[in-house]
Amino acid sequence: MAEINGMIRTANALHYWERRQEIAAHNLANVDTTGFKAERVFARIIGDAIPVADTATDMTAGAMTHTGEPLDFAMANQAFFVVETPNGERLSRGGSFTLDGEGRIVDQSGNPLLGEGGEIIVPRGSIDVDSSGTLRVDGAEIARLRVETVPEGVELTHDSGTLFLPDPARQDQPAEERQVKQGHLESSNVSTVGSLVDLISIQRNYAAVQRAVTTLDEIRATISNDLGKAV
Repeated sequence: MAEINGMIRTANALHYWERRQEIAAHNLANVDTTGFKAERVFARIIGDAIPVADTATDMTAGAMTHTGEPLDFAMANQAFFVVETPNGERLSRGGSFTLDGEGRIVDQSGNPLLGEGGEIIVPRGSIDVDSSGTLRVDGAEIARLRVETVPEGVELTHDSGTLFLPDPARQDQPAEERQVKQGHLESSNVSTVGSLVDLISIQRNYAAVQRAVTTLDEIRATISNDLGKAV
């Protein structure tokens, strides 16, 4: 029974470190993805001291980079833009937007950026967006971007890419509190060095658990073969 229990424990430990490696590799792969938020892994103990890998999104802001591009938007505080996807509205930390064939402002996946009146259709001209999210073309006000926040302590669920599922507690941010940055992009908050160090640590721990599995397997072989012959 002790041997079986040991094999179960080591098997669960292997699953835990595999999940850690998966998340660390995903973070590292997105080190250059604009607005990407790293996933952090922590161990949750269940049942008979079995570790399970849970994740939480690190919402720490990435570094702000000036691009000068009129449709590059970033947020200098903990707020979000809103885009419309085929699966409904999603929260976004911004990025490099473009105009599609209909003149709509869309993200890199073609999801329209939403204003307070819905999709934003931009006529030809010089685009200017102020800190409140008010968008003007050649000085004429066209729309105001939707900017939303969630209460402190609310854990947003990561959707695809750099998007998040809206929480029921979401709320519009007052115009005077907004910090929209036109001509800027927010970098990924993933640390290349930190992720590499984490991967090395994970691989070492995984190897240690594998050695434990080998040892337990050898013990089982001894019990089955040698002790069986002695009887």
